[in-house]
Amino acid sequence: MSGWNHPEQWAAYCREETCPVCCRQGPSYILNVANLRASRLIAHERVALKGYCCLVVHRHAVEMHDLSPADAAAFMQDIQTVSRALKMVTGAIKINYEIHGNTIPHLHMHFFPRHIGDRFEGQPIDWRLVEPPVYQPGEFQEFVARLREALNHG
Repeated sequence: MSGWNHPEQWAAYCREETCPVCCRQGPSYILNVANLRASRLIAHERVALKGYCCLVVHRHAVEMHDLSPADAAAFMQDIQTVSRALKMVTGAIKINYEIHGNTIPHLHMHFFPRHIGDRFEGQPIDWRLVEPPVYQPGEFQEFVARLREALNHG
């Protein structure tokens, strides 16, 4: 579902003082994994693929061009840091990166670790086709602990 096709609501979301991300109005099940230089890494269990996480910029920005050159460079460094750690922790053969912002206009990047034989092999990831949970009991907590460790020593 897109938010930008409702102009008044979209305009309100685009302002820092009413942005749901800046106002921390996200769902309670979202876990803050790590605070990085220009962003924070979040994750949750209600996902399409194991190892999914999302990197959210600290400063309010809707598009990449809204970031200063220094903030953009720091965000790209955070992306590399997360990518490296996520590959190490999940053993992914490939990591897909997605930036949309169609629903919430606060710059963020989705990370999808891909594996041979995963549910979406050879096709785009479609959240609507997955009925959680994808994790076994305790598996998500173990993933987060390993990811934090990799981020701290990466």
